[in-house]
Amino acid sequence: MTLPEAKATLHRYLRTARDAMLWKLDGLGEYDIRRPLTPTGTNLLGLVKHLAGCEAGYFGGVFGRPFPEALPWLSDDAEPNADMWATADESREQIVGLYRRVWAHSDATIERLGLDAVGEVPHWPRERSQVTLHQILVHMTAETHRHAGHADIVRELIDGAVGLRQDVDNLPPGTTPQWWAGYRLRLSRVAREVGGGD
Repeated sequence: MTLPEAKATLHRYLRTARDAMLWKLDGLGEYDIRRPLTPTGTNLLGLVKHLAGCEAGYFGGVFGRPFPEALPWLSDDAEPNADMWATADESREQIVGLYRRVWAHSDATIERLGLDAVGEVPHWPRERSQVTLHQILVHMTAETHRHAGHADIVRELIDGAVGLRQDVDNLPPGTTPQWWAGYRLRLSRVAREVGGGD
């Protein structure tokens, strides 16, 4: 595989994860995309906002190409976790639009630079703060897929929708809601037998 082919492959995996993140919002109202469904407040729109900030930094300032818009939730004086939820003043359209603008900026960085281009991540430990575009492509692809996994779980808790996109549910063929109910009961029974739970 050539270096351009390797870069195109990594870029394709990043784009797939981005698309999956936004698909998780489809068909949901404002309440459902914002409501926290874990003890640490994980919510769908917050995950998109967080990833927009991550990409803006990693493919922006790290390579001397700062993203041109201010992201106040990333400032030193922002409240903790401000990038993980959308305020009442931040609409779905604003957050999704921002994420798409960040994609365009990131894609320009990826297309312009070689995989061996060097950058610096200021918030990483000094001994590993110098990075290549290859490292950041891998890092951001892993980060986006990790949060897409969080979004998978949150969306399933909201309305049962699962999968990578509408036409790819990633479930075994022939399964039905009744089959899944029986499957959960079976797993619960095994967990109780092995772990002694209630």
